[in-house]
Amino acid sequence: MARTHGASLTMAMAVMLAVAVALLVAQTGAELTQVEHTPKTEGSLAILAIGDWGRRGQFNQTLVAEQMGVVGEKMDIDFVISTGDNFYDDGIANTSDPLFTESFTNIYTADGLQKPWYIVLGNHDYTGNALAQQDPAIRDVDSRYNSVNKSFIKHGVDIYLNGHDHCLQRITSADSPLQLLTSGGGSKAWAGKFKATSDKLEFLYDGQGFMSMLLSTTDAELAFYDVTGTVLHNWAINKTASADGL
Repeated sequence: MARTHGASLTMAMAVMLAVAVALLVAQTGAELTQVEHTPKTEGSLAILAIGDWGRRGQFNQTLVAEQMGVVGEKMDIDFVISTGDNFYDDGIANTSDPLFTESFTNIYTADGLQKPWYIVLGNHDYTGNALAQQDPAIRDVDSRYNSVNKSFIKHGVDIYLNGHDHCLQRITSADSPLQLLTSGGGSKAWAGKFKATSDKLEFLYDGQGFMSMLLSTTDAELAFYDVTGTVLHNWAINKTASADGL
């Protein structure tokens, strides 16, 4: 199935001296905007990424959230990226919909997750009231929630991160250095649903989990985790060399 939503991550080392990883978003009828997050003093960013999650804690959503909290605190993360499909099955009805607190605020309670969340909407969110998630009033319910609307692919990036596929996946492109990463294991998984392509499948896990990214001006350390917090796959990218599995 085609991936319909994601977040385009430009590693700072590709463009500038200071680290500034951005979620680049296109809004209808508006200029392209860039959401930036200030890095730590040593010039790094620590990030968690999760997608396809909002099910009131069911399908191991709560277990994934607990391990995200453990890893998030250990890494002292700067923010969390949600790759979409935030509330099942049909998004939220309005900013006071209890599904929001039951699937987000009451689930991601760990101290390590009390950081900004940058949110991309998925197809299930758009079958509901997508504008409710983009309404500034939603931040009165939970101030962490920052909807950045739609994403797009920007030339020259090192990583493209998406959800929609309910799995954890890493694909390297057959004709570019771009790495295609899926973090869509936030709750219900798609066991056994995989279609081969001409690109190289480096890793696939069709269960629940999440991913982490530690980025600096020259290096990226990335990892996928399962519901127990076990590292399933990790690797590094260096701007002066090709990616090497760890």
